[in-house]
Amino acid sequence: MKNVYKGAKTREISFPLGGIGSGCIGLSGNGRLVDWEIFNRPNKKSFNGFSHFAIKAERHGKVLNARVLNGDLQASYVGEHVRNAPLHSGYGFGPESQTMAGMPHFEEVEFRGEFPFAEMSFAESRFPGRIELVAFNPFIPLQEDDSSIPAAFFEWELENTDEVPLTYTLCLSAGNPIPTEKVVHQYSESDGVHSILLGSNQFNSEDPYFGDITIATDAAAISYQEFWYRGGWCDNLEMFWHDFTQPGQLNNRQYREDEPPVRRRDTASLAAHAELMPGEKKKIRFTISWSFPNVNNYWNPNPDGPNVWRNYYATLFEDSRASAKYAFKHWNYLYERTLTFKEALFSSTVPDVVKDAVSANLSVLKSATSLRLTDGSFYGFEGVIEDTGCCEGSCTHVWNYAYALPFLFPRLERSMRDLDFTYNKREDGRMSFRLMLPLGRERMDFRACADGQFGGVMKVYRDWKISGDTEWLRSVWPAIKQSIEYAWSDTNEDKWDTEKRGVLVGKQHHTLDMELYGPNSWLSGFYLAALKAGAEMAEFLGDQKTSEEFSNLFQTGKQWVDEHLFNGQYYVQRVDLSDKSLLDQFDEETVRHYWNVELGEIKYQVAEGCVIDQVIAQWHANLSGLGEIFDKGQTRTALQSLYQYNFKTSMRHEANTWRLYSLGNEGGLVICTWPEGISKPAIPLTYNTETMTGFEYQAASHMIQEGFIEEGISIVEAIRNRYDGEKRNPWNEIECGSNYARSMASYSLLQAFSGFEYNMVNGMIGFKPEQFEEGIFRIFWSLDAGWGTFEKCEEQIRLQILGGQLHLKVFKLPAEQLIAIEQIQSNGDNLAYTIEDNEIHFAGGYTLDTTHPLVIKLRK
Repeated sequence: MKNVYKGAKTREISFPLGGIGSGCIGLSGNGRLVDWEIFNRPNKKSFNGFSHFAIKAERHGKVLNARVLNGDLQASYVGEHVRNAPLHSGYGFGPESQTMAGMPHFEEVEFRGEFPFAEMSFAESRFPGRIELVAFNPFIPLQEDDSSIPAAFFEWELENTDEVPLTYTLCLSAGNPIPTEKVVHQYSESDGVHSILLGSNQFNSEDPYFGDITIATDAAAISYQEFWYRGGWCDNLEMFWHDFTQPGQLNNRQYREDEPPVRRRDTASLAAHAELMPGEKKKIRFTISWSFPNVNNYWNPNPDGPNVWRNYYATLFEDSRASAKYAFKHWNYLYERTLTFKEALFSSTVPDVVKDAVSANLSVLKSATSLRLTDGSFYGFEGVIEDTGCCEGSCTHVWNYAYALPFLFPRLERSMRDLDFTYNKREDGRMSFRLMLPLGRERMDFRACADGQFGGVMKVYRDWKISGDTEWLRSVWPAIKQSIEYAWSDTNEDKWDTEKRGVLVGKQHHTLDMELYGPNSWLSGFYLAALKAGAEMAEFLGDQKTSEEFSNLFQTGKQWVDEHLFNGQYYVQRVDLSDKSLLDQFDEETVRHYWNVELGEIKYQVAEGCVIDQVIAQWHANLSGLGEIFDKGQTRTALQSLYQYNFKTSMRHEANTWRLYSLGNEGGLVICTWPEGISKPAIPLTYNTETMTGFEYQAASHMIQEGFIEEGISIVEAIRNRYDGEKRNPWNEIECGSNYARSMASYSLLQAFSGFEYNMVNGMIGFKPEQFEEGIFRIFWSLDAGWGTFEKCEEQIRLQILGGQLHLKVFKLPAEQLIAIEQIQSNGDNLAYTIEDNEIHFAGGYTLDTTHPLVIKLRK
């Protein structure tokens, strides 16, 4: 499966090439280098001068053809709304010349994307050759540092389609992005790597503007220009094209540091030369790397202290030249391991649209949404606006949905828990849901968020099971216990569960940015799941008294919720919207915000509505092996009702007063509906008519878990049809800004289809595919110790380790497969096992690695 985009379908594509928390450069659908988000902040719709790739072909000292390696620029051609545009540029002046759209380029261009790889092909009848591009940045599960390299990797393949030998020149030009007067462009060669560093001597090493970029290649034959010609008007581009279209190599040009550019920022070019016989192919590799080591809290400066800290990648690489050298030295390894991951993921025998959704949203980790702090810890915005992070602080209730990081890079995920409990916990257990930077500054002093606070408990439970690291669990247990007990604490300003009934009441802040008043399954479900997880963790750690307390409270609350909040079709919120006393018990501000004086009604509530997250706690529980939170039959009915009432095949006839993520004939699953005959609050739940992909994926995944496969797939299809390359970027699902973290809920679709279970505390994993017919079922999986594929066919079951290793003690399979086992082998050796409680047990366990898969032979 490859998603192929052509023509208008490339309009919105910007494929992020960069490291986790390291920034990125976007590869556009026509091959342009856009969205230069390498300065520790977002930078949407940006370009860096005349940065581009170009190619020429020549024979016997004559240039046959020269072109920029771009396809057609997609409309509109009126020009951009450029902030602080210089005179005679911007909207009304046509596309910027810096886009290179006015230069000869390629007519036939295809963009193919299977994240983390982007592939492009270029063909033109007038150009004697065919060109292919593979662009990527390493993405290797469990190897977070190799997946955080601040660089974009480009591997070009040239083919001579002529009948005579030709010489090709492939040239990378890049602008110096630093606002500077003391320009430094410096060519060097080391260990076969040719590079030009573009930097400045204007700023000291602590300044946020301090940094550099490097363009580099390991091609054998090269030439370069450290500087394009400086002049007025369009002199620089005129001279570059004049120089490039001459036969032979580029001649270098230099300027002194004390000679400032005349009009535009400076540009440099590095060219690789290759002679190809007819039909011959050759690969040429380039990188663009960057180093801007000083991160500045520009979005919410600390008034009482410093606002700058060091980027994690700066502890690994001295400058951008160092990361380029590392890239070329380890290129083959980094490429092959990334390819192994990609092929394993895309070998999964789930619908293509599911693989598309899972893979595309992994790109969030490579976007400006993600940062790594000085010690390597992970931090994330919710998403990003054009030039600033959106909604700071690794927001706990948003990152609840983001299931990619905990499985693919679990150490980074656990670092989020450590930061949360170190810096966000109040003395009584109340958790701030946004982490303030720099670390150590005063906490965000806002109320606790119910789904964020209890979601944190569930995430610890999950991360403990993924890693099997009981010492880590022990280290955070006191904070976890206190976080749960805050529900009934005397100091809980929002009075969540003052009577200790196992049900949340009072004022319940949540991820839709307001508060619910009165019992509801959505937020009480988080509370119940936290109680159940807390009870299990307490028992494991020997805290029997706490375990019994939490367990009893869970049972009491579960029974009440199932009995009193299910209306026969779905779970509701029990609230009298006319009861102003629900607000009066708090403060005047609460009344002012929530009381509709005109109608005498509480605003922003669900009431009898059908809300998308009504059983989300069960989804989380399924994904972490926590067990039943709500009655199973009622959960299934609720999901059926959610699909019936909230899934819209077309938004054309829907009234959407909120943000417009679906338009016209586009479909989606809306946040909340009030079916016919149900009274809808005059001012109902916030965002109620929106289609936000993270919520949609959560519900779709849960439906698939419960066997409603067609319904779940139809929701996923509706989402990905919206992100078609023409209307929206397939690698940027938006919510509150671009590259939204919640979209990584799509990763859970893999587990939904595979029935993946895990508990590394006990050395257990298992699979129970939701959909398996004749042929082969294959799925990608990943845990803290290792990652690989699970494969099932009629003859055998195979657990293949592709990275790391796995010490396996218990393997769970469906009962009908257990009774068909003939023998179990690893590396050709028969393994001793027993079957107990419908599980395969290996006494003492076996360690599986890349050379020792587990193979179970089945009787036919």
